[in-house]
Amino acid sequence: MTFAKARRMVAASLAAVVASAGAALGAAPAFEPGLTALANETWAQARAGQGDLAISSLNRLLAAASMESGAALRAQKTALEANIASREAKRAERAAEVGKELSELAGQEPTPLTLSNMLKLAVELQMLQASDRKGVLGRADIVKLVADAAAAARRCEAANDVLMASELFQRLNTLLDEEATYKDDARRLLNRLGMIRLYNPQRLWELRNERRKMDKLPPLPAFNAVGEDAGGKLKGVTSAAVLGALSRAADLHVEHVPLRAMLIGGLENIRTLISTPDLKSAFPGLADEKAVAEFDGWLSTRVNDLKAARTEPSRFGVSSLVEELVAAAGRTVKLADTAVLHEFGNGAFGRLDDYSNIIWPDELARFKRMTEGSFIGIGVQIQLDEETQMIKVVTPLEGTPAFRAGIKTGDFIKKINGATAVGMSLDQAVEQITGPAGTKVTLLMERDGNDIEFVLTRSKIPLVTVKGWKRTGNKDSDWDWFIDRTSGIGYVRLTGFNEESTREILAAVDSMKKVGLRGLILDLRFNPGGLLTQAVSISNLFIADGTIVSTESAGGVQQQIETAEPNRARLKGVPLAVLINESSASASEIVSGAIRWYADQGQIDAIVVGERSFGKGSVQNVLQLTANTMLKLTTQYYKLPSGKIIHRRDHDTTWGVEPHIRVSMLPKQISEALTLRQEADVTPEAAEAAKPGKDGIVKPRPDPERLLTEGLDVQLQTALVFLQAKALAAKSGDVKNAQATPATNPG
Repeated sequence: MTFAKARRMVAASLAAVVASAGAALGAAPAFEPGLTALANETWAQARAGQGDLAISSLNRLLAAASMESGAALRAQKTALEANIASREAKRAERAAEVGKELSELAGQEPTPLTLSNMLKLAVELQMLQASDRKGVLGRADIVKLVADAAAAARRCEAANDVLMASELFQRLNTLLDEEATYKDDARRLLNRLGMIRLYNPQRLWELRNERRKMDKLPPLPAFNAVGEDAGGKLKGVTSAAVLGALSRAADLHVEHVPLRAMLIGGLENIRTLISTPDLKSAFPGLADEKAVAEFDGWLSTRVNDLKAARTEPSRFGVSSLVEELVAAAGRTVKLADTAVLHEFGNGAFGRLDDYSNIIWPDELARFKRMTEGSFIGIGVQIQLDEETQMIKVVTPLEGTPAFRAGIKTGDFIKKINGATAVGMSLDQAVEQITGPAGTKVTLLMERDGNDIEFVLTRSKIPLVTVKGWKRTGNKDSDWDWFIDRTSGIGYVRLTGFNEESTREILAAVDSMKKVGLRGLILDLRFNPGGLLTQAVSISNLFIADGTIVSTESAGGVQQQIETAEPNRARLKGVPLAVLINESSASASEIVSGAIRWYADQGQIDAIVVGERSFGKGSVQNVLQLTANTMLKLTTQYYKLPSGKIIHRRDHDTTWGVEPHIRVSMLPKQISEALTLRQEADVTPEAAEAAKPGKDGIVKPRPDPERLLTEGLDVQLQTALVFLQAKALAAKSGDVKNAQATPATNPG
């Protein structure tokens, strides 16, 4: 389908919608004196999921507005229609290309690499044709591909090609995620790779290097062993921690998974360990086939005993089993006690949900960095440069030790405390750079072919979660918050929920109110969540009364209820469009779900735009097990004010938060939009210090307006158009209170 044809089809469709809506609603005069009713009608239809009728009302609103007052909305709507037509033309074009590529690969020898590449294409085709998911999966070539790839994955695993087996199972699991057909296989292979990563990291490096060669990519830098000592990482692992974790999980987990199932999972994971040939160099006892067979027989007997048991084991029985396991492993294959306990614990918790796990001593610092609103470090964002495979500075954070010392965007980290950083993973680099506050770290940086040494003192680095539309300076607060200043439409992007998120949003809104705020876009896409308290307080900014979220424990017992406080609803009455997508999770879903519910009741003026959210709606309690080991355990599910549980469980067909207006984006659009947004967010100072590209030209910092003008972000553009419609009515003086009329709740 050509772009011109797609655009004609969209235009014809819109014209038909207008005609049919006029017949259904009663023909409207060419011009109407009041814009309030039309603006409210547009929003009510959007909230009810009646996109075509909403567009019809939007057209009538534009017809009623003067050419001057409706200019911005008219131009944006025209651009949106063109961008949607372009998207559909590109969708059809890319789907045809993917189909052709699949056919070409199907004619080649079905090697694991060929099958993996075909699965990648099948996943893309499924994304391109998401409205016909069953149709894609039911295609004869896709059915055959799934069967062939699954068989190949099992052959690869049997042949100890763990990386390729994992790749195949991961892509099968992505393709059939709702069915969860290959979820257990994907998890098992990830466990194998995790063990290799911990106990024989050089072998994992070799596997990754071999895989790069298959894709004809340059080889990896030499293996870097800094911080890769398994013995050091296992230090502090104790049976007390494992037993404590099992006991608390049996008592508190939201699904009350039987203790017996957890024990079986732990024993099966030990079987995975002893059947992984790449671990023989770390555990020489695994080379003794007779000893391995004896230990495997012991494990099989215990697993069968547990499966046959009619009652749950006692706490004493669990303790005895763990003690016998450690003894049997030492007696037969000479496994270290800490390794046995570590893998048994991981396997046991693998029988729970994806968010429950033991936080081992070597993971504690990383866990705290992820969950706290600040961390101890030097203040640089880093990434692995694909071309050089070196750690590169994306940007120094304003006001941090790295910023003050003069570290710049594009600097490469060559050494950390005298040890080479070449060949380090991002995790390795972060572990070496971070440390206790007040301590020093020495970095040798490469800039323009010259080496520069920086001695930096680690300090507390705040994590700013609120960003605006366009960078105006080097400070975290230097943003143009307006996506459309003339119409008074603000834009706030929330990247997470930490202790300062509400305060940061209010500071941004206060600056917008000084200019004139007639509508706000709250962008929660790619937001993984964070603190519940902040999700509640941010929701409360818009919701003046009622339940925001509640929690439910095992058996459907209601626990905590969080309600809105009227005096905190500082943004009540401000028309709001919330953006969500498949990567909006947890706290993002609480906010968008609560806002959707009260919008559906007509209590707030809001719409939710985008794609269905991720479906991570569970409460994890963090419990202390020992001095240096903790437990993260799912104990409750979040419930929206509607009573709906957000969380996605295996084989669920509904989950998360559904938008009022579903707007899809092509995979390439998503990738290009994210890249542009990341580059546009770089500070002016960092942009000036950026290095020339391969062509010798310094790439300028892009203008985020390109997201709209080039049709890269039709979700954002859709939200903007509807807000401009509300703002048009408000600006005309026809709207004193921008509350929309209640609409039927679509679901």
